[in-house]
Amino acid sequence: MSRAITFSEYGAPEVLRPAEVPLPEPGPGQVRIRVRAASVNPLDLKIRSGAMAGAFPVRFPMVPGLDAAGVVDAAGENAGAAVGDAVLGATVGGSYAAYALVQEPVAKPAALSWEVAASLVTVGRTAARVLGELGVRAGTTLLVHGAGGSVGILAVQLAAARGLTVVATAGEHDLERVTALGATAVRYGDGWPQRVRDAAPRKVDYVLDASGAGVLADSVALTGDSARVVTIADMSAAEHGVRFSAGTAPAAPAGRGGRAEDPLPELARTAAAGTLTLPVWRTYPLDEAAAAHADLEAHRNHGKTVLLP
Repeated sequence: MSRAITFSEYGAPEVLRPAEVPLPEPGPGQVRIRVRAASVNPLDLKIRSGAMAGAFPVRFPMVPGLDAAGVVDAAGENAGAAVGDAVLGATVGGSYAAYALVQEPVAKPAALSWEVAASLVTVGRTAARVLGELGVRAGTTLLVHGAGGSVGILAVQLAAARGLTVVATAGEHDLERVTALGATAVRYGDGWPQRVRDAAPRKVDYVLDASGAGVLADSVALTGDSARVVTIADMSAAEHGVRFSAGTAPAAPAGRGGRAEDPLPELARTAAAGTLTLPVWRTYPLDEAAAAHADLEAHRNHGKTVLLP
């Protein structure tokens, strides 16, 4: 048996409770890890509350969690990692547990902390995927909404490293941090479109909305083309002719066929080298998962939230 957090009904954070669950067994391409860190993502909260019941059907009791990092304890056929290896990746069957299954494990560089390793998986793949969907190019201007959040923080850095000019909207408390990452930071709130125009040295070419703050209509107006705007957070996307990007698979750049290479190994290497930053706001013991959800739901966090089994 394995210690884990489960929930048996939709509801508030309090439905998350410690439990003993069967030890998972790895299948082909999978490894079982002794979890050292598990990331808490906003999607975890939506699944727990039932807000995503249509898109993510739940079989109770459920172990929540999408991402983890840890040491391989057992390996399935063609797993890509061996017992004793330190890895990170997306989990199958939940990550809020002492042991979890990882599909397509990625080697964890020794210099990368367990907390950041677990935190990189979903948000890193999401940021890279959306930039690929937009087909961003060096010498153009990208506007990032929600740049104070984890996807936004990574998107700003990845775009700046590719030679884009980045303008980013953020809350007052995040403006200095976003500026330090290579963007021209613009304060959220009434009048933001004009502040963006004033800040952008040329026309805005692309928009990544990670905020879900009702910015799509003005974003389309800024670019002049709804195809140049992608959101990961606003369910009204279709009303504006904007693409809603979901999932974790990397996307091929616009105009190219096939599936892009997984960005996670390179993200892990650059984070270990210190050239990519992903702030971790707070860590919690596994048994305090409900408190972690409550803090995230109240928007108290300024960075990633991580559970430590």
